[in-house]
Order: sequence, then C-alpha cells, then structure tokens
Amino acid sequence: MRLSGWGRFPIAECNVLCPRTEADLIAALAQVPSLATTIAPAIARGMGRAYGDSALNTHAIVSMTAFAHMLSFDAHSGVLVAESGVTLADVISVFLPRGWFVSVTPGTKFVTLGGAIAADVHGKNHHKDGSFGGFVEWIDIVGRDGVVRRCARTENADLFEWTLGGMGLTGVILRCAIRLRRVESGWLRQRSIPAPNLAAAMSAFEDNTQSTYSVAWIDCLAKGANLGRSIVLLGEHALADELDVARRPAPFVTPRRRMRAMPFDAPGFALNQWSVRAFNALYWWKGSRGARQTLVDWDSYFYPLDSIHQWNRIYGKRGFAQFQCVLPLAASRAGLEELLSVISASGQGSFLAVLKRMGPQDSRFSFPMEGYTLALDFPAHPKALALMERLDAITLAHGGRFYLAKDSRLSRATFEASDPRVADFRAMRSERGLDQTFSSIQSERLGL
Repeated sequence: MRLSGWGRFPIAECNVLCPRTEADLIAALAQVPSLATTIAPAIARGMGRAYGDSALNTHAIVSMTAFAHMLSFDAHSGVLVAESGVTLADVISVFLPRGWFVSVTPGTKFVTLGGAIAADVHGKNHHKDGSFGGFVEWIDIVGRDGVVRRCARTENADLFEWTLGGMGLTGVILRCAIRLRRVESGWLRQRSIPAPNLAAAMSAFEDNTQSTYSVAWIDCLAKGANLGRSIVLLGEHALADELDVARRPAPFVTPRRRMRAMPFDAPGFALNQWSVRAFNALYWWKGSRGARQTLVDWDSYFYPLDSIHQWNRIYGKRGFAQFQCVLPLAASRAGLEELLSVISASGQGSFLAVLKRMGPQDSRFSFPMEGYTLALDFPAHPKALALMERLDAITLAHGGRFYLAKDSRLSRATFEASDPRVADFRAMRSERGLDQTFSSIQSERLGL
C-alpha cells in the first residue's frame, strides 16, 4: 500500500497490518517477517497526521485504528482511560457536553491519543501548561516480546519518559490514562492583537503570559519595518455566565461548522510568492483593525483547518514539507529575525505560518524548550527544500532544535547537531533491542 504522512511527502510502499484485538496485535508483532538473521522492524500508525515519514515503514506498519474504545472515566479527577486509537475528536464529542475538554491539543483534532503521546504534542497553552505528556497518567506499551508493560512516573518510569516524544520507537502504545480539563462552556473568549512587526508580536506574548492560550499568525513575506508583522490571538475558556442570555441554557452547544473540501490537487503554479503575498496582505488588513475581543466556538478557535477536508491538496501533487523549530528564549529574537529575513528575501512564503511562545520543559526526548517556535509549510519542490536547509543552519546557529512530528527531510548531521539528547536516545534503544524491532523511515534517515 502506498502511504505518506499528512504532507504527502515522501510516499512509500508499505506493508500494513490491521490487528483488531490485543491478542491480534501481539500475534502480528511476533509474525512480522524477518530479514536474513535480523528481525524486520515495525512502527505503529494512527490517523497518519504526522506530516512526514515518522509513521512509515516499508516492512510493517501496525495500524491502530481498530483500538478506538474508551474504557473508563473518573468524573472527580477527570481521568479518562482509553485505547490509543481514540482520537481527540472522539474525546471532545463525548466529554465536552459533560463539561470536560482535552488539556492540550495540537492544531487538528484528528490525531489519536497514541500519536499525541508519541509526538508529545503541544498546543497554544504550552507556555502555561506544558505539553500533552504532562497530562498522561500512565501508558500500556506492547513490546516485540508480546509483553504489555504499564509505564508511569512511578512504574517503569524510564520507559515512560522516553515514550513521550519518542515517535513510536519505544514500542506500540496500546492504551493510556489522560487527565481532561474542566470547562463551563464550548466557547472561548478570543482577543486579537495586531502587531506591526516581530518586536511588537513578542512583546504581546510576553505581556500576556497569564493568558491560557496564545498563538500568532505571522506574515513571513513582510520586510523592513514590517518584518514579522503578526496577529496575536489570546484565548480563555468562557464561563457560563459570560455567555449571552440565549446561550446560557445550553453552554456546550455550538454551531456546526460547514465542511468544505479541497476536491483536487491544486496546480503547481497556484501557490507562489504573489498569491501568498496577496493572501497575507488581506489577512493582515482584516486582523489589523485594532484589538478586538470576540466569542469563538471551540472548533473554530482550536481547529480552523479541520473545516477544510483534505486541505493538504492545496500544495499540489508534490505535497509539502513543514519547517518547525524552537529557539531558546535568549536567542529567539535574533534567530527569528534572521529566519524571517531569509524567508522574505527568498519570496517562498507560507500562508500557514505560526508563531508560539513555549514554556520551560525538562524531558528526555520531547521537542519543546522555553523560547519561541516558528512553523511554516512549503511546497515540496527543490527550491523550497534548499531554502529549508538554510533555515536549518540558522536554527543550529541559534541553539534551536526541530519537531519530529513535522519533519520529512532533515539530515542526520543536522538533527544530531541540534540535540545532544540524540546519543542517549540511541543508546537506550540499542540497550533494549528496540533499534532492531521498532523503526520508521524517519528514524532510519536520522540514524535513530
């Protein structure tokens, strides 16, 4: 079966196993065919929303989509026990009407709990609440030996910590327990702050660290005095008494968004510096008409792109690659200015450009560090890929690192230079025999 990540780049011919029960899963792992005297490696896959090749393996992909059952819920603590194939969309549809929401969410709700743990996803609230792993109570992990290991901060703690952000390379996540967040409504109070340049955008973030959610759309083609102009969006879950009278009787009822679709691959010429520049200019004009506060439904606030079915087709048949780095706080201003200057000068802008403030995080192998993260999508053509290598070098020069859930093209040398934890992760995998049993095209490319 030909598969790719969400970026549709790269594409690989893969052997897919589809177990439906725990016994099937254990049997499937045991029966993955061997290559010569070594065991052929496998990797688990959920909804395939990692952008690149982290859930691709030509030998064996273990699809976890059948493991989509919620098992128990404690209404006092907010702890949900569920199988790893349950999606964030599933959790929200069941528990938001009961007054609970996911504690951390990426920009799409169509990711599985297993995928969220493997990537240790972060959201608009990292500066305040940290990443998804901070709300994971325990994980059941299946090894190639068929043993299911319960891992938590007090039990198999080492494996637990390596699994958060370990990209599925420590075993197959079978089930987990996560803590949800109490909310009083399905609405958010959103405040938009137009920032005419990067300095103003960063000041808006720093002046609003008490805000639960913060994120900025950034115009990556703006130049000169407008370099880094942004619309910073702050958010808070609305309390029931903050809703208008008509909404208070049913605070969790929100309008159903009209789903649109990208029915075909856009032609290659459609996404160019002129179309992106025009889009960015219009988006800036709409958002720059003064600071405003509005009430926004949860789906529109957290998942604006989920309303466009197959939006990844906007980038055409070649697909796209995302560049996402995080820069340490002290180097963020200089690093971001250099990154944005190079992008703007190249004319290869992205209309899906996002800036976020990250909080402190001490972890074994997860992506975040305290500072700023910049994420941009580029069509997967040679000029853009060459530009991304220049952005890699700038990131390294400022002490930054890269997000594996979005990566599809980093070199092994760049990755190793960006993160001294790589050697420890590689050694852990070797000591446990995991390097022979679980791998992806990404892990092979990066030498993990």
